[in-house]
Amino acid sequence: MKIKIGDLVSGPNIRTRAIVMQQKTGRPVQFELTADVRASLLAWLERRGGTIHDYAFPSRVDRAGHLSTRQYARLVDEWVVAVGLRRAEYGTHSLRRTKASMIYKATGNLRAIQILLGHTKIENTVRYLGVNIEDALVLAERTEI
Repeated sequence: MKIKIGDLVSGPNIRTRAIVMQQKTGRPVQFELTADVRASLLAWLERRGGTIHDYAFPSRVDRAGHLSTRQYARLVDEWVVAVGLRRAEYGTHSLRRTKASMIYKATGNLRAIQILLGHTKIENTVRYLGVNIEDALVLAERTEI
């Protein structure tokens, strides 16, 4: 959650895409900010205040620092319980995997998912999505030559 306000805004507007550096690999990963997300971010940043050099999501412990991954995970747990879902079934990682899985199911494009997730090896993407022979056969059946 080390994203800075300047990474999200361009002048008075929220960007449609942003880039973060992946902590494990140090590689940049680009992601989209949908209209709903942009509206939420705008409301949050107006309430939060700050400069483009400040973290968009400050730590609850140290206001000059960023929200830690552990703090973020606790917030997600609270939100999941608040909307009546089971905490064991939803978390930060499952939320990340959901969109990637939906895009893969709609397109069958593993390379696109690899890029979106910032994976260096396609094998990691295959393992991450749980792609198996059945998935490959379904894609083959949908393709007419």
